[in-house]
Amino acid sequence: MKTLGALGLAACLTLAAPLAAHAQISDGRVRIGILNDMNGPYADLAGPGSVLAAQMAAEEFGNKVAGAAVEIVSANHQNKPDVGSEIVRRWFDQEKVDAIADVPTSSVALAVQNIVREKQKVFLISGAAAASLSGKDCSPFSIQTSDDTTALSVGTTRAVVKAGGNSWFFLTADYVFGHAMEAESAKVSKANGGTVLGGVRHPQNTSDFASCLVRAQGSGAKAIGLANAGNDTINAIKQAVEFGLTAGGQRLVGLILFISDIHALGLKNAHGLVLTEGFYWDMNAQSREWSQRFFKRFGKMPTRQQATTYATVVHYLRAIEKAKTDDSKTIVAEMKGMPMKFFGQEGRIREDGRFIHDLTLYEVKKPSESKYPWDYYKAVATIPGDEAFASMAEGGCPLVAKK
Repeated sequence: MKTLGALGLAACLTLAAPLAAHAQISDGRVRIGILNDMNGPYADLAGPGSVLAAQMAAEEFGNKVAGAAVEIVSANHQNKPDVGSEIVRRWFDQEKVDAIADVPTSSVALAVQNIVREKQKVFLISGAAAASLSGKDCSPFSIQTSDDTTALSVGTTRAVVKAGGNSWFFLTADYVFGHAMEAESAKVSKANGGTVLGGVRHPQNTSDFASCLVRAQGSGAKAIGLANAGNDTINAIKQAVEFGLTAGGQRLVGLILFISDIHALGLKNAHGLVLTEGFYWDMNAQSREWSQRFFKRFGKMPTRQQATTYATVVHYLRAIEKAKTDDSKTIVAEMKGMPMKFFGQEGRIREDGRFIHDLTLYEVKKPSESKYPWDYYKAVATIPGDEAFASMAEGGCPLVAKK
């Protein structure tokens, strides 16, 4: 009887072991919320494409990690901080979402950052570009993998100034991201011998840039810095060409450009633009393989934001797989402790949550140079990650500022 009892106890312990491991995953599932602009000015660069990218990441794990189901949910924040905040609180309090990803529009991301800090949930910032999200506004529960305002301005602005564009006028979207983008680009321009002659701010999702462009043209600036994104950038470039700014010798500089913007503009309007990218679908064999799979399902090549959302969600799930838990503190520590794979490359996540990896300065091809669909960029230079992104001391994240 004692032998049978011992065997029975051993069997129970054996059966209990996987259950104990499974119990480390809250609610027996991992839920990731993709929050972005689904039908507004940033829908093409993020939107449903980012949702698909996150789903593809989950599929890499068979939609299961550490014995728990992986679920992707999504919502439209409409580029409004109050709307985004309401969604995130509902997700955390009622729908048991474990992590938020994507979130373009830095004003929304900053609001979400405050909530994840309060709720101690993971925020995978693969969309918002404000450098302060891993700087003065950092959180111990956040990872910023998006190319930020500092990195985007370093390569592009420096290249334009060195090419002779040493006087600047800015067209700036009037919210957190636009202000930060203008400030960073002006800083880089001045550091490289350039001057700023003026600027004008416009509301987000503007359709008529006539008055802005008249002022830009009248400034006589050699470079017109577009500190906006998505449809705002597309409309500004199209109208600037129509107004004759480029024909008159002024150079348009898209400070944050996506391949969706170039596709919408067409090479006839976009050729000659320089831009900084952490991802381009045609940059190597790994990016091409994944992008072609994405294209078959979506009908468009991925933007860097959509690709970064995929890579970031994969890294998050790898951390859960390794730690066998979805505890926020544990998972963020795991994510910072192992290299992040990024389409045939690797980068590191610093203590402040900033993902450091090399970027590339590209020039948009002339129509005659493009050899196949979506063949839009030619590489100009590699920008090492440690040069592109602000140092932790410069960023001022309070988690590390005193160290």
